[in-house]
Amino acid sequence: MKNLNIVLFALLVIASCTKEHSKEFLTLSGKLENNKDSLITITGRTGVLKTIKINEDGSFNDTLKVAKGDIYTFETSKAKRIPLYLKNGFDLTLTGNSDEFMTSLKYEGIGSSNSNFIVSQINLSQKIGSTAAIFELEKEGFDKKVASLKSNFDSILFSYKDLDSTLIATANQQNKQMVDYFEMTYAKNLTMKIGKPSPKFEGYIDIKGGKKSLASFKGKFVYIDVWATWCGPCIKEIPSLEKLEKEYHNKNVAFVSISTDESRRSGGSWEAAEKKWRDFVKAKQMTGVQLWAGQDISFQQAYQINAIPRFILIDPLGNIVDTNAPRPSDPRLKDLFSSLGI
Repeated sequence: MKNLNIVLFALLVIASCTKEHSKEFLTLSGKLENNKDSLITITGRTGVLKTIKINEDGSFNDTLKVAKGDIYTFETSKAKRIPLYLKNGFDLTLTGNSDEFMTSLKYEGIGSSNSNFIVSQINLSQKIGSTAAIFELEKEGFDKKVASLKSNFDSILFSYKDLDSTLIATANQQNKQMVDYFEMTYAKNLTMKIGKPSPKFEGYIDIKGGKKSLASFKGKFVYIDVWATWCGPCIKEIPSLEKLEKEYHNKNVAFVSISTDESRRSGGSWEAAEKKWRDFVKAKQMTGVQLWAGQDISFQQAYQINAIPRFILIDPLGNIVDTNAPRPSDPRLKDLFSSLGI
């Protein structure tokens, strides 16, 4: 009987050691070497989900609940952030060096393949390089490049086992969206090449009064600066732009700045957005032609502007010279002007 009790006790210990992790919550633990931060913040689509204390030795251990399996952000500071896939039932361990945050962190444990897959996706994305170079390829080369990208992303997806079904569906959708983006943009770029008529803008408010359209500058080269008052890199270019305007004042080129300030960054008010633009131009005593696009984003959409500042050069006939011209601070811009006889 004594031996039987010992056997039963041993079986009970084994059973308790192999007990399945609860599906009601997830566990997050690990250790960060060279850590100087005190808290980990887990953020989801709706905001902060939980903060976790980091011990003096860099270790941490806590549990949390998530509403659904999804990609969340793990961060110890704004400069140290990584994505991770969380789902109730996971038992994740993260280890790495805080000084090499994104590149050193490793995911292990139940559910870790999902986060490792996401990191592999990011690493591959960073190797794509310049999308502009892809769009400059001839059709055959472009098709091969896009097919290769799709194959590479699909290979990553197939190489990871036990991925959550929601993540698999999301990845497949993203891969399709990537291919669609390249193909649609390539087709559109065929109509946006050098020498093709530029998309037009009409009725943009002029800081000096009245309204202006692209046609207002017909007969001149038009160097367009698409910017906003909240954009740091845009503001950084202003001194170089003003210097350029003075240098080419009597030349056949118009310097046109188009503000994209909009309501979302102005308390939901278009009137406030316009005032912010007017006040900024006045305070900086900005020269050249100063226009505000207001609610019309058709010109931005036509040029597929998803980051500013963006500079565009159009010839006197209204045709495209460069859809992504050098910045005012870039010496290559003057070389371009000279090559055009400006």
